[in-house]
Amino acid sequence: MSKKPTTTKTQVETTGHSWDGIEEYNNPLPRWWLWTFYLTIIWGLIYTILYPAWPLVHSATQGLWGGNPRIAVEAEIQRFDDANAAIEAKLVDTDLTAIAADGELLDFATNAGGAVFKTWCAQCHGAGAAGAKGYPNLVDNDWLWGGSIEDIHTTIQHGIRNAEDADARYSEMPKFGADELLEPAQIDQVVQYVRQISGQEHDAGLASEGAVVFADNCSACHMEDGTGDRAQGAPNLTDAIWLYGGDVAALTETVTNARFGVMPAWSDRLSEADIRAVATWVHSRGGGE
Repeated sequence: MSKKPTTTKTQVETTGHSWDGIEEYNNPLPRWWLWTFYLTIIWGLIYTILYPAWPLVHSATQGLWGGNPRIAVEAEIQRFDDANAAIEAKLVDTDLTAIAADGELLDFATNAGGAVFKTWCAQCHGAGAAGAKGYPNLVDNDWLWGGSIEDIHTTIQHGIRNAEDADARYSEMPKFGADELLEPAQIDQVVQYVRQISGQEHDAGLASEGAVVFADNCSACHMEDGTGDRAQGAPNLTDAIWLYGGDVAALTETVTNARFGVMPAWSDRLSEADIRAVATWVHSRGGGE
């Protein structure tokens, strides 16, 4: 039997780099990988010659083919704007309460409003408009400023407690604890009273004392029975719907330091047609009145 030929191992040259005693071999890259890399460079150069690519002082090179994707996109957007111009004008001219009676107009407003909401409003109110802590749920029947389509339109148009619109809805709850309007013991009492009228577990003794504190300090906004006043944006305290939480800690924080949620005005960001469309969409979610 013949012996297999012996193979000798050759020492591969290293780059001279060493990390913790590990040296880097100077092996050549595979040819297929190398040629692919060269082709991507060539393709990149050809692309920058044919298409807009190189930035200049006030513009960019337009490429030999003369096509500009930005101009094409702008033209496509304009095409849709022109196609919707007539029905958007009709949406602006139609009374808000009459939109629902026009099937074509309602269908357009609902679809357009859903797109506007997902673009501008979902970040705070959630994709389904169910809200989050500090951001109102728009699909229930609990409204701080009213749930009619006119009320919703006004809220979207001017916003709430912002500094950019003089007509923004505005209300401010006193900081009963931080400004020392109430003693800590009185805050504990009124918190227990609020839990009582909202049907939650409470300390009956403290709640009894809290009823007096509530009548003297809170009823002017929240009404004597705690059902709130929409004209002032004062929430109903007798239901199970809480914007910041209804547990003892959350209520104590609210009474002590107050809350001051802000919503931007959308009149300078959205067109009147867009505002009416999103107001229609919100109103149609099931919580509108």
